[in-house]
Amino acid sequence: MGEIVVIGSSNTDLILKMEYFPAPGETIEGTSFLQAMGGKGANQALAAHKLGGNVKFVTCLGNDMNGENTMKYYKRQKLDVSLAITVDGAPSGTAMIWVDKKGENCIVINPGANGMLSPEHIDKVKGVIAKADMVVVQMEIPYATVQKICEIAHRHNTKILLNVAPASKIDLETIQMIDILVVNETEAETISGERIESLGEEAVVDKLRTMGAQTVVLTLGKKGSLFKNDQTYFHVPAFKVEAVDSTAAGDVFCGALAAGLGKGHDWVKAIKFATAASALCVMRLGAQPSIPTEREVYDFLNKKELPYSR
Repeated sequence: MGEIVVIGSSNTDLILKMEYFPAPGETIEGTSFLQAMGGKGANQALAAHKLGGNVKFVTCLGNDMNGENTMKYYKRQKLDVSLAITVDGAPSGTAMIWVDKKGENCIVINPGANGMLSPEHIDKVKGVIAKADMVVVQMEIPYATVQKICEIAHRHNTKILLNVAPASKIDLETIQMIDILVVNETEAETISGERIESLGEEAVVDKLRTMGAQTVVLTLGKKGSLFKNDQTYFHVPAFKVEAVDSTAAGDVFCGALAAGLGKGHDWVKAIKFATAASALCVMRLGAQPSIPTEREVYDFLNKKELPYSR
């Protein structure tokens, strides 16, 4: 099984459910509250781990209670965090998450120590990146750090899965190193400079590939996802489920995709596996508490037939 190195953010999530999002100046009552672990890097690392991947997680935490509790939690989950670092001078990352009765969310993040995961720290783990089969990275850490990760991985022929979330502009030199670019509609438009409404989904995917990404996975929420590389193009629909909370759905998709590819799945099987994992995620509240196990995903797939079209 291929080794996956996930590099990214860790947060403590403060999750409040409500009937609807308040207007400016309005005060409403919440319906429930949950504190849980989150952060895009951590979500993707734990998802890949729980879904059968061989994972090492590189992250940066503050020297505080949240950081201490986070490390204890990951170790209980048997996630390899031996390469994580703790820094003084910044709190561990936190996220305030509002979820309405439709399962939609609004999120405000305080990056804290995530902003201190520097290129110099990445240099210290370059040997691990060089030996890995795949490195998975997102955009909740400094952009210079993302660039350094991609440079090291590309130089050593380690596959790069880049999830450009939150949406950010990416320089062409970095895009041209990317093996697998995973983006939603907003992220695709931000990078390409094109509107899906004007060009269409496939044309925007083509633009991203022209910019240099070898393989593009465009996630479309309730419409599923589009996949395109030099060999094939196909669409996988989403499963119809009752959404409770969409937080971390994209992260679970990315972690599941990495795990599936690490186990040798072909593209169609890996995308279906990731789609099922994401469907199970939105049926539960919270980021990491919503991540399904590998067994749960296979049980779900055994009950649901998911077609795809080329």
